[in-house]
Amino acid sequence: MGLDTARLLPAEEAQAPLIAALVRRTVEDVYPRYYCREIVDAFRALHTPEAVGEDIRRGGVYGLWLDGMLIGTGTRLESQITRVYVAPPFQGRGYGSRIMDRLEAEIAQSHAAARLEASLPALRMYERRGYRTVRRGRWPVENGVVLVYDEMEKSLRRESEGAPYGP
Repeated sequence: MGLDTARLLPAEEAQAPLIAALVRRTVEDVYPRYYCREIVDAFRALHTPEAVGEDIRRGGVYGLWLDGMLIGTGTRLESQITRVYVAPPFQGRGYGSRIMDRLEAEIAQSHAAARLEASLPALRMYERRGYRTVRRGRWPVENGVVLVYDEMEKSLRRESEGAPYGP
């Protein structure tokens, strides 16, 4: 049981509540070490079953399954990567990289670069994968709290390919 036996599969609409629950539990377990309560609550509110279901209908959501259990997820919408989460007991074992490899490979088929917005818990992983901050975003949440986050980009073009393609 491990990375070799985990299966990354396109999500089905009926799985939206399960994927949303995984994301919201992971946010609740991990994000309080990095953010105040208002920001944690705002992240949790982003990932409702309805929001996940909409992305599934758009065709960009994957679930990572291990022995019949959902342990991770990732979403690709055009050249944007979002909602990459691995349940805390499975973090640090290469599952997040497996999700990212798949999303980046799909994006590379039609875009020169992948883009994402990085939360603090994932920032170092993205930097190790070659993502660079291109700007800082600001997201006002409750009680006057503002989340400042990194908008990042990674070139998916090999040096030998010349000019970029796609948007």
